[in-house]
Amino acid sequence: MKNRFHNPVYLLLAIATATSGCASLAPNSTAPEIAARIPAAFDRNEADGPYQSSRWWTGFEDPVLNRLLDEALVKNLDLAEASARLRAAEARARISRSGLFPQVNAGLNSSYSDSPTAGTSFGSFPGATAGRLQNETYSSSLAFSYELDIWGKLRNDARAGRADAVAAAADLQAVRLAVLAESITSYFDIVDARHQIALTSKMIDVLGDRVEQSEDRYRRGLITSFELYQVRQDFRNVQASLPQRESQLAATEGQLAVLVGRYSSNMQELLGKTLTPKLIFEPVPAGLPIDLLIQRPDVFAESQRLESARHNLGARRAERFPSLSLSAGTGSQAGNPADVLNIFDNWVLNLGAGLTAPLFQGGRIRANIEVADAQYAQQTAVYARTVLTAYQEVETAIERYEEERQRYRFLFSQLEEAQATAALQSRRFANGVGSYVDYLDALRAQYQVQSALSSAARDVALARLGVHRALGGSWDNVPGAPDIMAAPPSMQGEE
Repeated sequence: MKNRFHNPVYLLLAIATATSGCASLAPNSTAPEIAARIPAAFDRNEADGPYQSSRWWTGFEDPVLNRLLDEALVKNLDLAEASARLRAAEARARISRSGLFPQVNAGLNSSYSDSPTAGTSFGSFPGATAGRLQNETYSSSLAFSYELDIWGKLRNDARAGRADAVAAAADLQAVRLAVLAESITSYFDIVDARHQIALTSKMIDVLGDRVEQSEDRYRRGLITSFELYQVRQDFRNVQASLPQRESQLAATEGQLAVLVGRYSSNMQELLGKTLTPKLIFEPVPAGLPIDLLIQRPDVFAESQRLESARHNLGARRAERFPSLSLSAGTGSQAGNPADVLNIFDNWVLNLGAGLTAPLFQGGRIRANIEVADAQYAQQTAVYARTVLTAYQEVETAIERYEEERQRYRFLFSQLEEAQATAALQSRRFANGVGSYVDYLDALRAQYQVQSALSSAARDVALARLGVHRALGGSWDNVPGAPDIMAAPPSMQGEE
């Protein structure tokens, strides 16, 4: 037994076992300065408390929207593509991890040879006669090979692959949020477009009556030709806007159809004739900026790519040092198939160890290290920029949400005034003290404010969407909300 450990194979095995796993040449894991200095709170946060990641769109209390988004999450082709990318990344991670384990191969071999003895040593013996030499050999084998990861190359490659797979999973979540956001945006564009088309049709009817009244007044000499021209011009402009609005509605429905994996001709059965989303005015608790590092899928994905670059640099550095490989083979060998199974009498054993050190590679190893180091620095900058962008997007989204709510409240009060004016002119005309033209003008002004209010309602919904998208949560349940065309909660008692 003592002499056995003088064998170089056993000596290398003992040294490798003692040193394997003791070294790693990857840089220390440290957060970039920008991420480490992220502010403690958002400057514009309107509500205290943690961010409630949720299926927040259920707060619109719209079953059509809920069905639409459920279908998008199942049938969207961007999500299918991102899912396939994730599968590929996970498979690559398993490939990179496979180097940490021994490689085992089994084999069965047979060989047969038939050659003349003439001209060989077999035919040169005294008394030997010319003839043929036949030989059959059968063997079974079980081979093991293993590279001892002394410098951490294989471990770093495996960790880099795993980090890339985790980044791909975060990318899938980012695509999911993008699909939901684009679907919600298209849906509210459709809601607004339908309102605008209905209001435009009403304005066409009002302006048609207004043209008739103006023509009658022109014939009686009560207005000039220029005033009549202005009324007719307004009428034609509104008429011309209707086909444009209908075209925009068709295009938006087509965009939504692509998002849910349908043809546009099949969208009506999903959308129906009546869309009744409600509007939410409550502020969104944004939580703490540091939560973005995990909460936002794009930020988390870049942090994982930074980890991948760090481990990749460690793996490339390890290539400068010797690698030690061990191999072992066992099996049996015999002259016929039956005896090859008699492993106790015909066994074969081979042990090997190889130590390989790079001496001259033409600068390849050094260049690979420089590439990996540059990629690590590049990914550090990408991650820092992504953190900065995420923080600024939240600040901007919160500010926009507040401004859009203020705009909606202003337009709602303006609508109340327009409705009161139209009602007054209607009573004056009914009592014979006001003109029908004044009533038509007041009714047109009311429709114009309603048109602006419809767009403002859409903008409030999309601004709230922007806050949730900037915060990047998983979006669970959200409480209900008032009607999309109703007053904000603070105004409902004033109607």
